[in-house]
Amino acid sequence: MARIAGVNIPTNKRVMIALRYIHGIGPVNAVEICQKVGIPAERRVNQLSDAEVLQIREAIDRDYIVEGDLRRETAMNIKRLMDLGCYRGLRHRRGLPVHGQRTSTNARTRKGKSKPIAGKKK
Repeated sequence: MARIAGVNIPTNKRVMIALRYIHGIGPVNAVEICQKVGIPAERRVNQLSDAEVLQIREAIDRDYIVEGDLRRETAMNIKRLMDLGCYRGLRHRRGLPVHGQRTSTNARTRKGKSKPIAGKKK
């Protein structure tokens, strides 16, 4: 099992798919990394040599922000908005949708399970 950026990537999948298991690497970045290192698209992780795994690891470390650093940066950006007290920060603080979605219905992912209100029924 190859370990890249602190993540065990699955061995029986293609390299482009397996790289997506790393937080911060999506489809476009995975293809880009494979092209930089020179790995063909149909190559699987268990067919990679140690040198190729090392090249992938170095390319990711050099050019991309992934895993813990990316999570920390995102958390710091949200914390900055909350400290400023801007509209987006207030929405984050209250656990409501941030990007202008409606809240009278839906929005259950952000708001959580619905809470019953006493005396509401007529």
